Amino acid sequence: MYNVLFIDTENSARSIIAEALLNHWGKDQFKAYSAGSQPSGKLNEHVVGILEHAKLSLADARSKGLDEFSAEDAPQMDFVFILCDKAHGEICPIWPEHTITAVWNINSPYVDDLHIDAVREILHSLESRINLFIQLPIEKLEHLKLQKELNAIGQ
Repeated sequence: MYNVLFIDTENSARSIIAEALLNHWGKDQFKAYSAGSQPSGKLNEHVVGILEHAKLSLADARSKGLDEFSAEDAPQMDFVFILCDKAHGEICPIWPEHTITAVWNINSPYVDDLHIDAVREILHSLESRINLFIQLPIEKLEHLKLQKELNAIGQ
């Protein structure tokens, strides 16, 4: 079982969607988590609605900070995906280099402007990338090759 952390700024939309998707599709191989560098403390209502409509579990979903995953008793992450929007000049959160990390640029309006169509667009973008990720033969790829493949998925 591989532990995967999705990080964005507010942990209210992109990372929550990614966590739900990977926990659904990759449940036999992956355990997904999410966090924010500046968590909003709440989930976007459209995200909740779309995930519930898609019958994706929100059982563990809540907006939380990175500090939960840097604590001594936190699960060790095998992969970290940083989800940021460079088009809006968003500063991507950082994570220590000892984990395989990839930046996936996911365009997203700010939370106040995050309407249902924008959430659907984020969902579809993440669905494509996560489906590619779970199809990788992770146990057969060496570290550098795996890093290259993850970066390519983000393009």
